[in-house]
Amino acid sequence: MRRLLAFAALSIFLGLAPRASAGPEPTGELCYWCIRDAIYADVSLIDHLEANPDIDESVKGPEIMAARADIHRLRALLVPLVRQPPELCCYSRPRLYVR
Repeated sequence: MRRLLAFAALSIFLGLAPRASAGPEPTGELCYWCIRDAIYADVSLIDHLEANPDIDESVKGPEIMAARADIHRLRALLVPLVRQPPELCCYSRPRLYVR
């Protein structure tokens, strides 16, 4: 009986441990802010490479082309951000009628 209980406890622990440490569940789509940050990082990389005269053109050319291609790919994934404004309390209450 003890072996059965120990095995059940171990299987429950091993079954729940990866979910607890994994963080939020992936939804299959990238978040708006992650895409925006990746685009910003690529633009910063391009700016850094173009401004640095110590790096040879043949070295930084392919890196810049790859970063620009990544920016175009990420912009195609980016959808308009829809923000829900908070509902104000005074508009959600019914009207008060004073006699």
